[in-house]
Amino acid sequence: MTRFRIKLTLTILGLISLVLLLMGTYFAKVLENSYLQSLQELLSRESRLIAQAIHFPDVFTDKATLEKRVLQVAPTDEVRLTVIDKDGVVLYDNTSHRAELENHHDRPEFLAALSGETGISRRFSETLGHDMMYVAVPIVHGTEIVGAVRSAMSMKDITDTVRGMWYSLLTGLLVTLVIGSIVVSRISFSIIRPIEEITRVARNITQRQYESRVRIKAKDEIGQLAGAINFMASSLEQQMYEISENQQRLSGVLTNMTSGVIFISEQRRIMLVNPAVEKLLGTPGHEIVGKLHIEAGKSFGLSQYIDRCLDKGEKFREEVHIYYPEERILDVNFAPYINFKGEARGVVVVLHDITEIRRLEKMRSDFVANVSHELRTPITSIKGFTETLLEGAMQDEETCRNFLQIISDESERLYRMIRDILDLSKIEQKRIPLHMSQVNVQELIASAAAVIHDQAQRKELSMALPTGEPDIWLMTDKDCLQQIMLNLLSNAVAYTPEGGEITINAKREGRNLKLQVIDTGIGIPEKDIPRIFERFYRVDKARSRDSGGTGLGLAIVKHLVENLHGQISVESKEGKGTTFTVTLPML
Repeated sequence: MTRFRIKLTLTILGLISLVLLLMGTYFAKVLENSYLQSLQELLSRESRLIAQAIHFPDVFTDKATLEKRVLQVAPTDEVRLTVIDKDGVVLYDNTSHRAELENHHDRPEFLAALSGETGISRRFSETLGHDMMYVAVPIVHGTEIVGAVRSAMSMKDITDTVRGMWYSLLTGLLVTLVIGSIVVSRISFSIIRPIEEITRVARNITQRQYESRVRIKAKDEIGQLAGAINFMASSLEQQMYEISENQQRLSGVLTNMTSGVIFISEQRRIMLVNPAVEKLLGTPGHEIVGKLHIEAGKSFGLSQYIDRCLDKGEKFREEVHIYYPEERILDVNFAPYINFKGEARGVVVVLHDITEIRRLEKMRSDFVANVSHELRTPITSIKGFTETLLEGAMQDEETCRNFLQIISDESERLYRMIRDILDLSKIEQKRIPLHMSQVNVQELIASAAAVIHDQAQRKELSMALPTGEPDIWLMTDKDCLQQIMLNLLSNAVAYTPEGGEITINAKREGRNLKLQVIDTGIGIPEKDIPRIFERFYRVDKARSRDSGGTGLGLAIVKHLVENLHGQISVESKEGKGTTFTVTLPML
């Protein structure tokens, strides 16, 4: 803006200088012409007066009389007077001896006078050494022009006057420029300062500093412009605040959504993804934004549906399987993005991960099948032996007793199964209240081991209890913890061959208590480990059924541990044994 101020100042000063220069030139010319006109008229009158006085023949031809008559009419020598005959010979000159003067027949003013006109000429006089003005009038005798009277006067005074006027004009111009520079600088500053202020605010607005305002109180057009800029800045600030708030809300919604959201442009490039998509696709957002969806999604099925939505502009829903970074089942909604003109400009894809839902559905189906299978076996046995008894086997007392014992065992097994299912349902729904109390862990482990001692002894299993650790007290629900230990120990006894070993460890680790049940049993295949906590899932179904298990023990253990805010894990090698580890917080 400084350049504009300098340009404005120089422009105004240039205009002032030009106006002054033109006016000075005009007035100088007018003054010079006025002086010249006055001098010309003076010389013309002087010449005519002399011509009237000497036009008589006796005077014009007599040089002594001529000189006397001229001196009578013009006694002073302020004006140079020259009388010339028609041949150009000087008859009289009041400033020089006529003998010294050359013939004037070629002088322009003389030639004009001989033609009957008043001759006027300006030129440098070699005789006097400066510019002169010459005015010549004819001397008429009757009807004949017999000569001319020429009057001349130096133009030195006029030239000096005009030169002085030019000096005064230039001095005035210089003073005017100095004063004008100061005045114009102040004026230009007063004009430019509001513009600079408006420019500053406009630049700040482009840099998103919407709180900037123009501090001008003027009532003129500049003030109106400043008011308009301030209103625009205030409106922009409010709009950008609303846009920022909407963006924050949208970003918050997208960031915290468990469903994935992808926006694909009409050029089939990914323009927006939320963190859920990054998790589903296993790729950071900055690596896939800007790429083609077929390249970034790594799923032909998903890309095929996106292309279909882009091409047809229809909204639909499909179930898609993806296999990278892991196999997942997605419920995907495809919808075209319509802009404010009603034109389709892309596709919005919403992905719901239903892998767990499908897994739970499968587990539910398996659960129903397993329950049906497990219930059918004892019911079939009870029904078969009952029918056998009713058909006449009751007559044989020993056979009857054996059949009734089998019916009793199967009924007991059926009862345990139903009881475990009900207990598991209550635990899952957290309908079993926790009664927290200080529990001596070593005593509880010893009590649980005593319950299954007879089972272990029948299989000649050795059991090692925790030793060396001082008494460990834990704030927990005693019944829940005892049921956990009983189920783990029963499981270890059931799957450990005769002569095997079972080891129980209990130790503190920081603010947690770690309980371990280690056996030297048949172990668990690696592929079965993720599923052992499912209902009715058995690694060795025949052995489990022979042991009287229901397949619900580990599922109950898992939910009881979770109710106590703990964690359970398993490590196992097939044929070498299994280790169950329960970690509980020591409150």
